[in-house]
Amino acid sequence: MTLPRPLIAFLVPLALGCLIAAEKPTSRPALTDAEKQAGWILLFDGVSTDGWRGLGAESFPTSRWRVDDSCLHCLGGPGRTNDIITTRKYENFELSFEWRIPNAPGNTGVKYRIQEKAGDGFAFGPEYQIMYDPGVNDKHATASLYDVIAPQNKNLRPIDQFNQSRIKVQGNHVEHWLNGVKTVEFDFDSDEVKAAVAQSKFKNTDWARKPSGYIALQDHHEEAFFRNIKLRELPGK
Repeated sequence: MTLPRPLIAFLVPLALGCLIAAEKPTSRPALTDAEKQAGWILLFDGVSTDGWRGLGAESFPTSRWRVDDSCLHCLGGPGRTNDIITTRKYENFELSFEWRIPNAPGNTGVKYRIQEKAGDGFAFGPEYQIMYDPGVNDKHATASLYDVIAPQNKNLRPIDQFNQSRIKVQGNHVEHWLNGVKTVEFDFDSDEVKAAVAQSKFKNTDWARKPSGYIALQDHHEEAFFRNIKLRELPGK
């Protein structure tokens, strides 16, 4: 049987569209059974802003952030910045996330032990620094403890690819990881860290003093993407 030309003209694009949709892999985050058994939870479902809000605010700052392609997308640009935070505090945890900087060098970060003041959208606390800065290994480089401890063995992926990072905080002990390699390890109460903080912009402040705090994604006027954000709580030390 020969189909009428108008019907063919309708069916062919429809079939091609179905094939393309079927072939496009989903990038929405999900936990494996092993991760669920190990206590991991998703902090971002890839669709909504549930679980996040603006620091110092009750709502999510849609003028600075939005959800795009299963990512929390910091739009960057001029104007007043607004970091976003988890809606609850964490003290002992392991955080895993992926990130991408579309325009070099970029600038953002993930912060923890964050306290809050109403109306203040800037997170003050320990920071896992994020940039596209291959070859830079000072205390402002990617995967450093920003302005305190420089990273070791830093290995960035190309700018158009996502990097995988981890932050582990257990008691005063902290580790930063980048693409499967540990870059920083320290104890908040060590003489090394106390001396480094005394030489940093955080001297004579309450930086990192309270162990329980929010986790923040930084808005530093630069565009950035975060995805596959997951966390598991750890026993304290």
